[in-house]
Amino acid sequence: MIYELRTYWAAPGCAAALHRRFRELTLRCFARHGIEVVGFWVPPQSADGDLVYLVAGADQAALEAAWLAFRADPEWRAGKAASESAGPLVTRITSTWLTPTDYSPLQ
Repeated sequence: MIYELRTYWAAPGCAAALHRRFRELTLRCFARHGIEVVGFWVPPQSADGDLVYLVAGADQAALEAAWLAFRADPEWRAGKAASESAGPLVTRITSTWLTPTDYSPLQ
């Protein structure tokens, strides 16, 4: 199992729209493409409602293939475009691949 830790920095005034897009669209598209969500978090120091989440996959190649399929999904592309009609919802995205240690409860 491999994990990917992703952080989205919300554009000013866009946090609510970003979270709404995840609730109403992104989660459904993730499920369709086999992207397993471990959890979502909001950093306490985040004034703008930044979003941190962890996803899991069998291995990095499988998760990368799932991301490619997700990004090509017509429903996702249309929903993303509609949600960003007034401009992008995020200013920056970071991604970190994580492999569990042999003593990690998450394998």
